[in-house]
Amino acid sequence: MKKFIVERVLPGAGKLTADELKAIAQKSCEVLNSMDEPYHWIQTFVTDNKLYCVHIAPDQETVREHARRGGFPIDNIAEVSSIMDPTTSV
Repeated sequence: MKKFIVERVLPGAGKLTADELKAIAQKSCEVLNSMDEPYHWIQTFVTDNKLYCVHIAPDQETVREHARRGGFPIDNIAEVSSIMDPTTSV
């Protein structure tokens, strides 16, 4: 499985209420549970006008199918090629 960062432009995302974020998360989980492919939504970072979602899936098409079924925008998908953090410097 591959890891993807999904960028979704959503004006006003940073002002979404806890209930609105809950509804989006519930819809995402509902779609994930209905998919035939192995798929994992790891987390989403919410900024003022965008969502940055971390997904693990077989391919980009599966990520796009999740978005289509859930009615979620996709403005960019990038496959993660490697990860670095402070421990990389040691």
